[in-house]
Amino acid sequence: MHKIKRDDLVKVIAGKDRNKQGKVLNVDAKNNKVTVEGVNMITKHVKPSAGNQQGGIVQKEAAFDISNVMLVVNGTATRVGFEVKDGKKVRVAKATGKVID
Repeated sequence: MHKIKRDDLVKVIAGKDRNKQGKVLNVDAKNNKVTVEGVNMITKHVKPSAGNQQGGIVQKEAAFDISNVMLVVNGTATRVGFEVKDGKKVRVAKATGKVID
């Protein structure tokens, strides 16, 4: 179980896009990378193909380290911990003690 999951709202705490918020699109737990909507945009040159006949230059999100984001709960970035409640391990916001899942 990881602290950041897909579709979570997160805030970037380091890097060129610091203080931006966005929804998590993808989490690569093996490499500790995360992709956030509208953050860390890169320019990619794409060849024409059957799916994209035009080709050209596209903007897309690039993955960056998961340690550079914090989960947003009730509008504020917060640390995440784990507790066992009713025999299940759940994510808990450290500041408020609120169960996230």
